[in-house]
Amino acid sequence: MLVVEDEAVLAAAVARGLRHEGMAVDVSHDGADALAKLDLNRYDVVVLDRDLPGVHGDQVCRTLAGQATPTRILMLTASGTVDDRVDGLTLGADDYLGKPFAFSELVARLRALARRSRDALPPVLERHGVRLDPARREATRGGHFLRLTRKEFGVLEVLLAADGAVVSAEDLLERVWDEHTDPFTNTVRVTIMNLRRKLGRPPLIETVTGVGYRL
Repeated sequence: MLVVEDEAVLAAAVARGLRHEGMAVDVSHDGADALAKLDLNRYDVVVLDRDLPGVHGDQVCRTLAGQATPTRILMLTASGTVDDRVDGLTLGADDYLGKPFAFSELVARLRALARRSRDALPPVLERHGVRLDPARREATRGGHFLRLTRKEFGVLEVLLAADGAVVSAEDLLERVWDEHTDPFTNTVRVTIMNLRRKLGRPPLIETVTGVGYRL
């Protein structure tokens, strides 16, 4: 997820809160930097402030909406008039939220948009006796509750959503962590090791040497 907000304190607070909710978050403070990040990374959702310095939020929205990408756009603005909402949606935004906003509402809207940005996935993911409910942040195996950290939950969600396909460590870093994570870190391997232990036996996560992991 990419948060584009020129008010640094607000951007940091939103990013911190979303990470606490288990989301991987990158941050931009201006439109030009946002477009550069969007060229390099695939995001499920962009939280886009409308009044940005440099490249205006409207132009960022128009550019992203004109591309063949499943990325969803939630536009933020200090003005919540009907005309402004209509303008934002006309530009290509998928949703619109006026400032100030309740953080719980932002989270709910972002989760709904994230589901729409991916291929049609069921609201609850199940495979090999593992059941994961992203909305409730709950995971079980064989009916037994799994006490997972936010990163372990995120990795398990990505592996379940892959439906048996191999997921690379790089893709896991991009989907579960954020841009500040060292790409040479062993955090994915350690998280997989802890997740395997918590999932119990028989083991479910397979390491495909030189490629990645699959469930």
